[in-house]
Amino acid sequence: MVDSSIDIVLVDEISRVFESADVSRGGVRIAAESDVEAVAQWLSEYRASPQTFKAYRREGERLLLWLASVGGRLDELDREALRAFEAFLEDPQPPARWVGPSAPRTSPDWRPFRAGLSPSSRRQSLVILQGLYGWLVEAGWVAHNPFRLMRDKSRRLNNQSVGIERYLEVDLWQWLWGWLNREVEEGANARQRFEWARRRFIFSFAYLLAPRISEMAGAVMGDFVRREGRWWWEVTGKGDKRARIPLPEDMRQALMEWRQALGLSPSPEFDETAPVLRALGGVRGISDNQLYRLIKKTFSEAANALEAQHGDPGYVEALRRATPHWLRHTSITHQAQSGIGLSYLAESARHARLETTSRYLHTEQNEWHAEQQRHRLGGLPTKARD
Repeated sequence: MVDSSIDIVLVDEISRVFESADVSRGGVRIAAESDVEAVAQWLSEYRASPQTFKAYRREGERLLLWLASVGGRLDELDREALRAFEAFLEDPQPPARWVGPSAPRTSPDWRPFRAGLSPSSRRQSLVILQGLYGWLVEAGWVAHNPFRLMRDKSRRLNNQSVGIERYLEVDLWQWLWGWLNREVEEGANARQRFEWARRRFIFSFAYLLAPRISEMAGAVMGDFVRREGRWWWEVTGKGDKRARIPLPEDMRQALMEWRQALGLSPSPEFDETAPVLRALGGVRGISDNQLYRLIKKTFSEAANALEAQHGDPGYVEALRRATPHWLRHTSITHQAQSGIGLSYLAESARHARLETTSRYLHTEQNEWHAEQQRHRLGGLPTKARD
């Protein structure tokens, strides 16, 4: 009988070392005594970016657990093994061992996958692990990077080459915004009115400023500041980088309305440390996970509402698939479509490279589509005779 359980002892060991990232034996270039400790050293480079650390830990952990299941080591991952790992990411087998609903990491029911990974998620996983192996080569822990042997590596691993597609089209966003702004049901109690106001503000915040979910959850009122008569949002983003983003007038209005719902003055006080987003009591903040679930629930309810209205099935499906990060993609894409310059857009999005921002530009596609309409079934236009 096949053992369908994850080795919880191994999971606990990986978690312990990843969390501490503090190992003591001097190696070739890093202090590590095992593959787990070597990966922990790599992860320690991302401590200043909690969301990046979390994503990288997940991929490193999946690789280590898979290697343990096949009796392999990091330095034994060759091209054939990497091909097998790619197939595993797409379809983890046996499912009972690898796939399951969310559960505490200490639970026997915990699994590293909720489902097999989509093509874009597999690409992202391989991008992260390619970076891990590049680091391990420099650290002297492995002799080579098997990702360099991949055929058509630039297409499969260059995540910057693919245009952004996970966003809400303008028509769908306009429908969603109208749905979010529908009248509160008659007889709604105080809690329902609070939830309505909070949800409206969350989507305003996400659409107008393109924050990452951790930046929204961690924002405090004092992050909204007035300088020389203009309002700005000051945010600490990925890599602990500080930025100041111009506040659109609609965002200023949304913030005033949200503060009114909280019983506060219209404008934030200087250095006001209270959280922007609040739990139901109106005092405590909310976590990244709570915010994620709230947005996902909203998308699901919106999809049901649009389906009940016999809306476009493609739009219904988009809402069902949408995640909170789609709101950031939607914001940046719509800003680009509105004509905001690339350099300003990159500053607002806080991208390190213009190439990243350019993925949100669809101008060439639109022009290509318009030009292609010249090609008709009747062939070339008949030239007028003399």
